Amino acid sequence: MAAVRAGFRRLLSISAFSPPPPAVASPAAEPSTNLFVSGLSKRTTSEGLREAFSKFGRIIDARVVTDRVSGYSRGFGFLKYATIEEAAEGIKGMDGKFLDGWVIFAEYAKPRPPPGQSQPHTAPPPPSDSSYKA
Repeated sequence: MAAVRAGFRRLLSISAFSPPPPAVASPAAEPSTNLFVSGLSKRTTSEGLREAFSKFGRIIDARVVTDRVSGYSRGFGFLKYATIEEAAEGIKGMDGKFLDGWVIFAEYAKPRPPPGQSQPHTAPPPPSDSSYKA
């Protein structure tokens, strides 16, 4: 009975489990005319995105990424401003603001990697707790 109790206590003990690894923040993208907008409502359209951001400068292109089956927004989109200064104003004016009832986030878009070159994938480190036995 004591062995069962000790095993149960070890199972519930915090020290028996290693904490998840800390999140590694990816470096911010360089300022450009391209913006990445996340947190969009499923009902947000490319025209609605363009209209919301147009008060901060001349928009060359606005695109909400949609689901192929439902046609609804996947929750993010891209904008291209005419100048870097207008893009900066768009971020300053709309980051953390409401659009279609949802709080959205605007930031500079990261450039795509060249074709044939995948994004670097980092595997999580092995558990650091030496008492952990697989």
